[in-house]
Amino acid sequence: MTERQLIILAALNMIAAVGAGAFGAHGLKQMISADLLAVWQTGVLYHLIHALGLFVVALLGAHYGSSLFSTAGIIMFAGIVLFSGSLYLLALTGARWLGPITPIGGVAFLAAWALVAWAAWRS
Repeated sequence: MTERQLIILAALNMIAAVGAGAFGAHGLKQMISADLLAVWQTGVLYHLIHALGLFVVALLGAHYGSSLFSTAGIIMFAGIVLFSGSLYLLALTGARWLGPITPIGGVAFLAAWALVAWAAWRS
C-alpha cells in the first residue's frame, strides 16, 4: 500500500469515525442502553485514534521510505475493523458473541505500533 493510499484510507476512516461519533451522540442515545452506548463510544475513540495513526504511518513511510510502515498501516486498519467494528456491532445488536473478536483487533493495534517502532529503529 502506498503512502497516498494510506492517506486516503486514513481520511475515509476519519470521516467514518466522526460520523459514528455523531450517530452515537445523536441517534443512538435514545435507542440503546447507557452500557451499550459506552461500548459504542469506546469503538469511536479507538477508531479516531487509529485513523489519525494511519496518517502518522503514511507520513513516516514517506519520510523513511520503509515498506514496514505500509505493513503497519494495513495491520492498523485491520485493527480498526476488528476492534471498533466488533464494538459497533455489539452495541447495535447486543450480540455478546462479538466480544471475543475485539481483543484480536487490540492485538492488531499493538502489532502495528510495534512494527512502527521496529521500522523507525531500522531506518
